[in-house]
Amino acid sequence: MILGAGMTGLAAGLVSGLPILEASEFPGGICSSYYLRPNSSQRLHVAPRDGNAYRFEIGGGHWIFGGDPVVLRLVRSLVEVRTYVRKSTVYFPDRELVVPYPIQNHLRYFGTDLAVRALREMTEALSAVSRTRRTMADWLRESFGPTLCELFFDSFHDLYTAGLWKRIRPQDGYKSPVNLSLAIQGAFGDAPPVGYNATFVYPAEGLNTLAQRMAVRCKIHYGKRVVRIDSRDKALFFDDQSVMRYTTVLSTLPLNRMMELAGLTLDEEPDPSPSVLVINIGATKGPRCPGDHWVYVPRSNAGFHRAGFYSNVDPLFLPSDSHRRQDRVSIYVEKAYPDGQKPTEVELRAVCRDVLEQLQAWGWIEAAEVVDPTWIDVAYTWSWPGSTWRERALQVLESHEIYQVGRFARWVFQGIADSIRDGLMAGGAMDAHGLSRQDSG
Repeated sequence: MILGAGMTGLAAGLVSGLPILEASEFPGGICSSYYLRPNSSQRLHVAPRDGNAYRFEIGGGHWIFGGDPVVLRLVRSLVEVRTYVRKSTVYFPDRELVVPYPIQNHLRYFGTDLAVRALREMTEALSAVSRTRRTMADWLRESFGPTLCELFFDSFHDLYTAGLWKRIRPQDGYKSPVNLSLAIQGAFGDAPPVGYNATFVYPAEGLNTLAQRMAVRCKIHYGKRVVRIDSRDKALFFDDQSVMRYTTVLSTLPLNRMMELAGLTLDEEPDPSPSVLVINIGATKGPRCPGDHWVYVPRSNAGFHRAGFYSNVDPLFLPSDSHRRQDRVSIYVEKAYPDGQKPTEVELRAVCRDVLEQLQAWGWIEAAEVVDPTWIDVAYTWSWPGSTWRERALQVLESHEIYQVGRFARWVFQGIADSIRDGLMAGGAMDAHGLSRQDSG
């Protein structure tokens, strides 16, 4: 059987025919759209007929970037998709300065003195013979030098990693590309867009449409939340008091949570996984509302590190009567927390209030019509320097016939397209061994 009807689980179920057990009542996981009418708190999982609703996503904006052409062909066979060129900036509120992303390739926005100093430091850092690079903080300092780290990278990554950046292994370089030639070019003129998500696609009718059209081709049992796994007797226990036996499990649940559910431990600290509070906001547009798809923020009174603008990607994220006028804006704001330290209801209301006040003070929004927070328990996956926890955790689960598939399950960074690919491959492997025909009955 398959645990989880997110994109990976749906893809696995699509090709294998294995039953999927999903905790919620809807498919898609955090990659699923929903709708809220203005001044309403009732989530709708199907767009209302009159279109008078904001469209949001459970986990904030999830855009489909990269991916194998055959996977994108599958997506296009299920839904109409549109292609976009990324528009992203960094906002420095203390300077009231907006700089295109990534800042290291747009140094001219900071003035000649800072640009020259930053280029000199980047040159010295990249040519240094001795490099430690054990932690993300080491990697940032030895890639960009002290000026850019003090200006942006240190404070942003402190927020982004929920304070872990001085302790975790460096992130992949393609998230913060280091290219001295482009940095020099951007110090004097325009530099080309770079990064893994410079272009992306998105379903015209919302990400939930893709999930729903995959789901109708699968065998899904909703409302089946696993609370314990007996890995020795191969039994799954659910919060509805039911029990299911299994022979083999394809799990898309986060690796650390699967280890906990199965009661399996290692003589090594698990790798860390900050949680994220995503606050979806529908509001009237402010006079200084950015035109970007998302904006990185190294400092804010509310402590968030990124704001995304759904409606700048496509006006269909707005209520129907604003599609042409675009006098409203649909936003998601992300704030990271240490693993599982979910704010209380009182704290949550205070954070939402602080976020709204911050966005209003910056002139990004005026009156808010909808404020809807969602909690992503495992949002990012990092590793400790020298850690072997991920590899060992995967091995011990596999020894109990539990195979982890997808981004959070295998503790890797990847997008939706790659997660769909992983599900297709894993589901195909199960089907090739006859397991779908044996077990799904």
